[in-house]
Amino acid sequence: MNAMPEAAITAAANQSRVAFGLAVTAMAADDGNIVAISSDTLDLMGLRDFVAAYPDRLVEAGIAEQNAMGIASGLATTGMRPFLCGYAPFITARSMEQLRNDVAYAHQRVVIGAAASGVSLGVSGGTHHALEDLGLMRSLPNMTAIVPADALQAWHATQATTDIDGPVYIRLGGRAPEPPVTSASTPFQLGKADCLHDGNDVTIIACGYLVAEAMTAAEALKGQGVAARVLNMHTIKPLDTDAVLAAAAETGAIVTAEEHRITGGLGGAVAELLARENPTRMRMIGMPDEFAIVGPTPKVREHYGMDAASILAACQELVS
Repeated sequence: MNAMPEAAITAAANQSRVAFGLAVTAMAADDGNIVAISSDTLDLMGLRDFVAAYPDRLVEAGIAEQNAMGIASGLATTGMRPFLCGYAPFITARSMEQLRNDVAYAHQRVVIGAAASGVSLGVSGGTHHALEDLGLMRSLPNMTAIVPADALQAWHATQATTDIDGPVYIRLGGRAPEPPVTSASTPFQLGKADCLHDGNDVTIIACGYLVAEAMTAAEALKGQGVAARVLNMHTIKPLDTDAVLAAAAETGAIVTAEEHRITGGLGGAVAELLARENPTRMRMIGMPDEFAIVGPTPKVREHYGMDAASILAACQELVS
């Protein structure tokens, strides 16, 4: 495991997309088979140091995500370790055929760093929002899907891909603020949720940006005499079923929170599990079944209730 450049991540405003690029660069120093493939993302993903150190191991595919996915798959067949860097809405939807057939179906060892997920590019419009990407990734056999809660966890998650024999999707933020909720020393274990706040009255299961909002809601509930458990479900596939089932049995109420449609993503994964194993009262915080409005990211999130206030209200409803 490489030492985390915590200062560099902090200097980059704690952006998970940059932490991904820094992690890939650090890993490349120890593994000559690592190659980075950019879909016009050198600056977005913090790859300038990689270019400077390993110019012959960087492929710039440009705004051609289908080609980039094919290049990644092809390189994987030769024993190389491709890290594919793209914008979440394009590296998934635009190249879905290549992702499905050339990477997932072929069980290629390709790591996809998908920046600008959710509505983190809120002002750019519906074409640039990624609100169904987790649903797409969850539906693909062989795929591992990770949603780090912050930049420091994005570093750890990227490093952890060394032990994964198959394709990986890491969902990263854009240029919107990503408040830190973990530390450099916080351990990362694939498929194991982190309990960030103890409680037995209600459980909030969140991923990505909504983890910080869940912690804010939990503190507000604490002031009201309600003990909320907060699970950072950083791995959507494979899901930590033990943590979900324990939360259902011990708290009897679940609120999921994600910057994704309420169908197909974290909420869907939790609901599917509970429907089979232990039907539990639930509320889902996320994007409704519509295309998002255009506007500044904080305003778009607030408009659709992807925030601490909505998590708080959902918890209050369940415990009342």
